[in-house]
Amino acid sequence: MTLGLALSSLAMGLLMAIAFSLAELSRFKPLALTTSTIVAVLRGLPEILVIFFVYFGSTHAIFLLTGEFVEVSPFLAGTIALSLIYSAYASQTLRGAFMAIPRGQAEAASALGISKVRCFFRITLPQTWRHALPGLGNQWLVLLKDTALVALIGVHDLLLQAKMTAASTYEPFTWYGIAALIYLAITLISQNILERMKSRSNRHLTSSQSKMETPTESAVTSSEATA
Repeated sequence: MTLGLALSSLAMGLLMAIAFSLAELSRFKPLALTTSTIVAVLRGLPEILVIFFVYFGSTHAIFLLTGEFVEVSPFLAGTIALSLIYSAYASQTLRGAFMAIPRGQAEAASALGISKVRCFFRITLPQTWRHALPGLGNQWLVLLKDTALVALIGVHDLLLQAKMTAASTYEPFTWYGIAALIYLAITLISQNILERMKSRSNRHLTSSQSKMETPTESAVTSSEATA
């Protein structure tokens, strides 16, 4: 349940983060200002309040619209809330990564007859991913730990299960300690995967650097031999 909640929030949050970052970079000022305000509010509120607002607020909104009381699934509410929290922070990482890409590349692609959509997905986005990956990886680790907050709205995640087991066995230290070890194990595995992804995304830079260094090393060797 914890992994499912974290991964679904990550997928939805990444899509929302891309939309937020592009909206903030938009030349249409009202859209950029509105998006910046939403992101600032999400980043300024405690995570638990965002979860409560989404969970209870969605139920109240449905009641106002339909006149019927419909309880929103805690898992769905938790996913939406965590996605909003993740996207608010990840959008700033992506915005900085988008700004790091030289505009001349888009102009060159346009001169070659490449459409803006194809340029975005084939040229801009892959480079943005490489720049943003370290920051997005850190935010994923924060998101993974924030999933513990949804236990307060009734999602049967790892923390709630540990709490229920501790209450029935009167051994809180044991079961909360086991939960801590599971979180730690997931975090260490995630860090390993992230390191592999970073190495893979930078592999062409490493190969290019080695190719550039090879002629220099040969020149140094020749100079030493001549001397």
